[in-house]
Amino acid sequence: MPETLKLAEYLFARLKQLGIGAIHGVPGDFNLTLLDYVEPAGLLWVGNANELNAGYAADGYARIKGISALITTFGVGELSAINAIAGAYAERAAVVHIVGTPDRPTQDERRLVHHTFNDGEFGRFAQMAAPVTVAQVDLKDPRTSPELIDHALRQCLLHSRPVYIQVPVDMVSVPVSAEPLQSQIRVPLTERTAYSDGVIDKILGRIYEAKQPIILVDGETRALGIVDLVQRIAGITGWPSWTTAFGWGLLDETTPNVYGIYRGRFDTDVDTFIKGSDLVLCFGPHFSTTNSYASTSIPKAEATVYFSHNEVKIGDQTFRDIPALLAADQLLKRLDTSRATTYYKPPTNLSRPRPSNYSEALKDQPITQASFWPMVSSIVRTGDIILGETGSAGHGCRDFSLPRYVRTFVPVTWLSIGYMVGAAQGAALAQRELIAASKYYGIPSARTILFIGDGSFQMSAQELGTIIRHNLNVTVVLINNEGYTIERVIHAPAFFGAKEDTFTAKVRTLGEVQGLLKTEAFRSAEGFKMVEVIMDREDVPEGPLAWLLQHQLKKTK
Repeated sequence: MPETLKLAEYLFARLKQLGIGAIHGVPGDFNLTLLDYVEPAGLLWVGNANELNAGYAADGYARIKGISALITTFGVGELSAINAIAGAYAERAAVVHIVGTPDRPTQDERRLVHHTFNDGEFGRFAQMAAPVTVAQVDLKDPRTSPELIDHALRQCLLHSRPVYIQVPVDMVSVPVSAEPLQSQIRVPLTERTAYSDGVIDKILGRIYEAKQPIILVDGETRALGIVDLVQRIAGITGWPSWTTAFGWGLLDETTPNVYGIYRGRFDTDVDTFIKGSDLVLCFGPHFSTTNSYASTSIPKAEATVYFSHNEVKIGDQTFRDIPALLAADQLLKRLDTSRATTYYKPPTNLSRPRPSNYSEALKDQPITQASFWPMVSSIVRTGDIILGETGSAGHGCRDFSLPRYVRTFVPVTWLSIGYMVGAAQGAALAQRELIAASKYYGIPSARTILFIGDGSFQMSAQELGTIIRHNLNVTVVLINNEGYTIERVIHAPAFFGAKEDTFTAKVRTLGEVQGLLKTEAFRSAEGFKMVEVIMDREDVPEGPLAWLLQHQLKKTK
């Protein structure tokens, strides 16, 4: 390795070391020089339709591969992306946001240039990024730039949240030391101590005393890097286990003690059982109102042990500086299952989603939310990625029964409509990279399937062009319930450059859905596909959406 590299070469070498294979973003005059170094570094330049979609895609990519990168230009570009960055911050996606900025003399001399407020102030956009990123660095000095890059990337990995890196135009090709590249960036580990052992002792004591223990897995389990550990804990205890919507897919639902999503008051039997539990091990809690079914699925505090980013909470006691990775690892190693409650006969009234049987007698019936989601569940296969956009799609798809290694994206906290189109692009690209590297559970092919309403689709439909251009295995199922009525949506793929033989379909009845599900071209794991499903505009899935609609109707009467 040479003693020095150009700054851009150093930055992209670091991203590649972290497993990033593609850079999302949009060209702009302050990042064009930087972009010249992307492909020579062995990285794919995605080139998105706009910065907001690029941010959504980087978020989706990060949730599958662990970390991603996004490049925008100063001011107008980065502000277009900041909504997506905020969503990644809220829901813990590790996105490296790189911003090409004006050269140092322009900034130092406070010149009045474009993409600014024309007042010579160049720091405001970084101030706007600060609340939605965990580290912000400005690479203005070659002597410190490698150290600052490494600091930002380490913080991104440590917190699984976005970071912000400014690269002035005149710094792109400046030589910097290459020596740090000889060491990998690693998240510092917390060593076991007498203090942490004491906390684990308290948890074990609660476990051995519990008569009706359960496990609840939330979505930050992914960001905390403890998915495999938690799956093993659920496996060796055999305790009834649920996920939140955010955590859906992080537990293997093919195992007999995993019951799918805990829906609070909207599933009475499960709610009664969980509220009667005397111990809840809750991993990666993220109890927004959306994720907790209007706050009804939050377990009672006195019975719960929470494993969070850097602390463990037992009832009303909080023990800081104990990362979830350390706590889960020590719990697994020290747990004596012979002293813990065993469910010899698992509860029989704890329902889990199952695909519905098709009745020929109903073939001419219109498609409803209640009939469609259980029916289409049968298309989901091992390793697929399922995305349900905010609204009816994001709730309806929760009726699916998941095979192994399926990952899901549903509305959690940020709920920016249109997010799922970009996220599908990023997730599908990450999925393809992992398959190509033989790092996808030994699965040779898999799909990314997006369910989205016609209103949300309009927000980011341009990203179909990126999906098609990169030949990603994405299936789009568009729910047309006249939210914003797209009458000719089935022609969209051709508009965005899809091949003439691209699979498209429109279904209006249950019989047509059944025919679609049997069509091999639709079930194939290869290539882009698009299906339009016609539903009534007033029809919504059972659960919170139906409850809110009924509540609203009562208020208007």
